[in-house]
Amino acid sequence: MSKRVWLITGCSTGFGRELVKVVVEQGEIAIGTVRKHEQVSELESINPELVKGIVLDVQKQDTIDQAVRLIEKEYGRLDVLVNNAGYGTLGPIEETSEEEMQRQFDVNVFGCVRMIKLALPFMRKQRSGNILNITSIAGLNGFPGVGIYNGSKFALEGIGEALSAETKHIGIKVTNIEPGPFRTDWAGRSATYNESAIEEYKETATKNMESIREVSGNQIGDPVKAVKAMYEVTTLENPPVHLPLGGPAYKRVAIRLEEFKEEIDKFRHLGRPTDYTEEELERMD
Repeated sequence: MSKRVWLITGCSTGFGRELVKVVVEQGEIAIGTVRKHEQVSELESINPELVKGIVLDVQKQDTIDQAVRLIEKEYGRLDVLVNNAGYGTLGPIEETSEEEMQRQFDVNVFGCVRMIKLALPFMRKQRSGNILNITSIAGLNGFPGVGIYNGSKFALEGIGEALSAETKHIGIKVTNIEPGPFRTDWAGRSATYNESAIEEYKETATKNMESIREVSGNQIGDPVKAVKAMYEVTTLENPPVHLPLGGPAYKRVAIRLEEFKEEIDKFRHLGRPTDYTEEELERMD
């Protein structure tokens, strides 16, 4: 088999940059996207033979179309797509502007779907491929102060699950990667903070935002270990649809599952009896 070709978005820093290194260490080809032309040569310096840097903005279809032409011309195949480009907007839902909400979803949701649409024709033709969506533990559990970000990641989680069901039978495998806190730029320069001026949110949204800001740069998660796990999942014959990363993520998932079950069971008496009864259905027939 020829070298696998990867397309990884958001390679200026963080997970994207580290994943490029892991991919080429394995002798595979990494096409990495960056936002600025001056970042291309820096990325390619990792390994000029195996790394191809391209300028791509997931909000701009013309740059995505250019990537398609490049892949068709130079490689003729695409084996792995990693939807890593994204950012977090923080702030109370009430105080987040319409413009910022639109931007958050355009990057984190619609941008990822645009990239998926880029990848699928290649993968359908090959009858094989992996798509990794870098979502977040925030895509499984809502937190104060990050509600709009939560919404974007919840959306991507659902899209990934549905895509897996649509494509698994033709050899295309989809995994939602759900990191907890990792030592990347996510909570630093990559984040947008919408400070709250409403007193009622001081002990909820504002408190959590301050906690996120304070831990930035000191998170327990190791990005290098994270991207090695991402690489490994693409080698599995039957990869999971969900892969939390890091101890805090697994702890949060366990708590969430328990809370969810408890809540569903507690109010079953209200929600469960809302179907037509057999007698009612017989009368209707």
